[in-house]
Amino acid sequence: MITEDHASTRLGIKQILKEEFPSICFGEAADQAHTLALLEQPAWDLLILDITLPGSSGVEVLREVKQRCPQLPVLIYSAHREEDFAPHLLRGGAAGYLTKERAPEELARAVRTILAGGHYVSPALAARLAQGLATEVKALPHEALSEREFQVLRLTAAGRTGKAIAGELGLSQKTISTYRMRILKKLQCDSTAELVHYAIRQGLV
Repeated sequence: MITEDHASTRLGIKQILKEEFPSICFGEAADQAHTLALLEQPAWDLLILDITLPGSSGVEVLREVKQRCPQLPVLIYSAHREEDFAPHLLRGGAAGYLTKERAPEELARAVRTILAGGHYVSPALAARLAQGLATEVKALPHEALSEREFQVLRLTAAGRTGKAIAGELGLSQKTISTYRMRILKKLQCDSTAELVHYAIRQGLV
């Protein structure tokens, strides 16, 4: 299954994978609702998921997918830098992360690796993750955020109000305020404006 809101990108993914897997069959979705609807169909082998989707984010879709189909492997295929998003998404259950700027053959390699039961990240990210485990190198501040805190940070930086975020995530405004206080503390920011500046600087929105 391919979840990507741009039809041209979905077409490109299919063309790349058809060359490597001639008998492959595809399902396509442009948003969260269609993705979840397709999950009701017979078992899928893999979900290729973009992060930026209309009305929701790939982070939310990943969480829903792993709740409904925990065994379904998910490859994140995104334009966002892997150092900004990959650690969160891998902890959230993604089987791999690949940026859209990588060569087409790398997409096929990632799919092959994940279908064989493995995980896939770029050599650069693998080295960074290994270095972090071996030397306990200090991570970027936002990597210490929980998945929910990370969502609130991105939505705040995108200009959503506390009320809007609460409605989108199905939480109370008081809970959103609590998350924002935690985020401010973890990122050592003094105001929402600083949070927004940090998120933009790190390419999180």
